[in-house]
Amino acid sequence: MINRLHVNLAGIELASPLVLASGVMGLSASSLERVAELGAGAVTAKSCGLEERKGHPCPAILPFGFGLLNAVGLANPGVDDMIAELRTFRLQSDVPVIASIFGKTVDEFAEVAARIAEAQPAMVEVNVSCPNVAAEFGRSFASDPALVGEITRRVRGRVSDIPISLKLSLQCMSIAEVAKACADNGADVITAINSVGPGMIIDPNVRRPVLANRMGGLSGPAILPLAVRAVWEIAEAVSLPIIGTGGVETAEDVVQMVLAGATAVGVGTAVYTRGLEVFSNINSDLHVFMQERGITSLSDLKGAAHV
Repeated sequence: MINRLHVNLAGIELASPLVLASGVMGLSASSLERVAELGAGAVTAKSCGLEERKGHPCPAILPFGFGLLNAVGLANPGVDDMIAELRTFRLQSDVPVIASIFGKTVDEFAEVAARIAEAQPAMVEVNVSCPNVAAEFGRSFASDPALVGEITRRVRGRVSDIPISLKLSLQCMSIAEVAKACADNGADVITAINSVGPGMIIDPNVRRPVLANRMGGLSGPAILPLAVRAVWEIAEAVSLPIIGTGGVETAEDVVQMVLAGATAVGVGTAVYTRGLEVFSNINSDLHVFMQERGITSLSDLKGAAHV
């Protein structure tokens, strides 16, 4: 039987193009395993730093009509605990697991990368683009191609035998230029995009912002057109494989990402809005879409909208 959904992502074999996005169901081995069992081709753990981080107080996640506002603020147990969870997951599942990291400085990105590599994940995703802590850490890393290039070079130097992906943001002058800096400094993959914003929702009855942090990153279907455009621009600029992420809820959304140039497709907010079955549902609908059109491989669709 033909596996129409199989993709190769920087040498990593995925049974489905769907990748659990970082920040969702990714704090424990058991939660990652649950997602893997429901059809994700790969799973990404929650971003971790050198030390435990409590993040922002609740309410930190706010659903609204077009997605979510998220002000979790990179809450995580620290790299040591995450290494243990990744190792446990690898013993329980054959589905590739991607470790996600962040740092407050260039040196810290390199240090966390070297540490998380001890868990031997299939890939290390370098989160330079979280929109909820930019003011705390200073200038957003993702807005500066030279800075992102330096982070890429330093992480590449500490993680020599594991593919690395840089998770980029639209909060920059040109995401294509940032992607070029990643490619020039040793990146294997680009993940695009992170949530956008930050945005704010005010409760008219109490006349105050709803989130405890007042504002948070916007994700969900509201940002799908932005994410598709970002993938398109990156695919025009570099030849690296892309994990297209942002607002994906349906098989048609996945096809849009692949046509724009993505090799794999991240699913995040839809886990909250549509449940964990979103992975099996998209896989089933995507298989039907391809079968009805005589498409035997997603590679036949990759970047086809550019021609």
